[in-house]
Amino acid sequence: MRALSSIHARLVLLICICGALVSVGSTQVNFTTYHYDNSRTGQNTQETILTPLNVNSSQFGKLFSVTVDGNVYAQPLYFGNVQIAGGMHNVLYVATEHDSLYAIDADNGAVLWQQSFVNLSAGITTVSSDDVSCANIAPEIGITATPVIDPASGTIYLVAKTKENGLFVQRLHALDVVSHVEKFGGPVIVSATVNGTGQGGTKVNFDPLRNLNRPGLLLENGHVVIAWGSHCDYGVFDGWVMSYNAGTLAQEAVLNTAPNGSEASVWMSGDGVAADASGNLFLATGNGTYDGIAAKDYGDSIIRLGPPSNGTFSVTDWFTPFNQGSLSSGDVDVGSGGVLLLPDLPPNFPHPHLLVQMGKEGKIYLIDRDNMGQYCSTCTSSDTQIVQEIPGATGGVWGAPSYWNGYVYWVSGNDQGTSDNLKAFSFNADNSGLLSTSPTSSSSLAFNFATGPPVISANGNTDGIVWFLDDTIYASIQVLYAYDATNLSNMLYNSNQAANNRDVPGGVVRFASPVVINSKVYVGGQGVVSAYGLISATTAATPAFSPAPGTYSSPQTVTLS
Repeated sequence: MRALSSIHARLVLLICICGALVSVGSTQVNFTTYHYDNSRTGQNTQETILTPLNVNSSQFGKLFSVTVDGNVYAQPLYFGNVQIAGGMHNVLYVATEHDSLYAIDADNGAVLWQQSFVNLSAGITTVSSDDVSCANIAPEIGITATPVIDPASGTIYLVAKTKENGLFVQRLHALDVVSHVEKFGGPVIVSATVNGTGQGGTKVNFDPLRNLNRPGLLLENGHVVIAWGSHCDYGVFDGWVMSYNAGTLAQEAVLNTAPNGSEASVWMSGDGVAADASGNLFLATGNGTYDGIAAKDYGDSIIRLGPPSNGTFSVTDWFTPFNQGSLSSGDVDVGSGGVLLLPDLPPNFPHPHLLVQMGKEGKIYLIDRDNMGQYCSTCTSSDTQIVQEIPGATGGVWGAPSYWNGYVYWVSGNDQGTSDNLKAFSFNADNSGLLSTSPTSSSSLAFNFATGPPVISANGNTDGIVWFLDDTIYASIQVLYAYDATNLSNMLYNSNQAANNRDVPGGVVRFASPVVINSKVYVGGQGVVSAYGLISATTAATPAFSPAPGTYSSPQTVTLS
């Protein structure tokens, strides 16, 4: 099943990577892309240690923290059983806004290496929030989107944003996961031009300053797919999607989402572009011009793209709400929320291939991926051309939903200060092919903007736990929460419960999502990444590791091919 392919290594792989051997065991569970898989389900169903019985403040807590050189907005990635730094390690890859990538021992917090893309002597720095006139990511902007790892080649792909002697540059890097050397002739500078009148001429150009790579990167069938939005909707900007060949870094395709209009950012609060088994890509856009296929402007839409071909993507189908105009003028982005591809239903169902999405309006859209409905010009109160629409489901969502065992989970709280709860909606109950119109369970606590997207850990269809970070911007400290996935009124744990700030993960970052894998939970924050797991009642957190700034290359055991 494709949805599980990125977190399961079913075979023993012996991969010779730049002279170093990477071994991935047959039972190893890896986390190599945003929200665990290309369907963006957010579920790890191979967690056998953490259960609702032992995730509590007396048995579970912070194990260690590692100080890093910048804020961590990207979801950390996990690659197990890597022969690196003189031994076999489970490795956590952490990207920072100070333009660094760290390889950290996931079990003890030791820094194995740090690769910096800043070079002060050459005039290369990060981009400041003043440069983009936006404080949403502050004080600096470097690596924001979650990278992606190709386990087969041992390569991690990421986009770094830099300021170089007054000029602004974005580069796609492909680094060896062991040696952190650049691969495939990289890095390559991101640039693109398409035909269009949206910038006042006949061409529309990619702007490395104004465009923000917020969505997590996607690796699909040898293509690295990257998307961009904007910083605070400031200045002239557009949504962009590009594809690069994973083995050569050659640019394969470019799409501008409003070439003859404006805006239509692709940001999804950090969620990645999704892909199905046929290579179709799915994404949501924010406020902007919409006129559909007539002028190829797709503001506030959910779009299906075909695979890259002849330098471009084809928009093969889409859905746009009937009230797109008022959504756009009111800054009520559809594309604040990510796209989740639900598990396929039996082929005899009327709609076997479904996706679900929700944005700032708080309305759930259940859409047939094979017939998305496009735009209903005669609709006045609801979108009757899609499978299901549930208005008022939440107060608005900034982030991705998650799926587990017949339920879809959202946590919300809007940017106008209205709080809301963690909620579960059932999917396909009694073979309905639909979502429940009201939550099947919800948390008693309500959360404010900008609580991060939930993820699920479970052992198959048992022991489900919903994890998320309360990153309320009106506070200063993150809070990690764990809830019983079968009954959200049952809060299992939060990181404020232990005495003496034992479990506090650090300062807030917007829309951050934890990682739960191999009996540990990893949380990125302001200048720190923390690991949580089972502890004894008397065990305190281990001391924090604080590496000095610089580039580290630990000694490696090398096995020649």
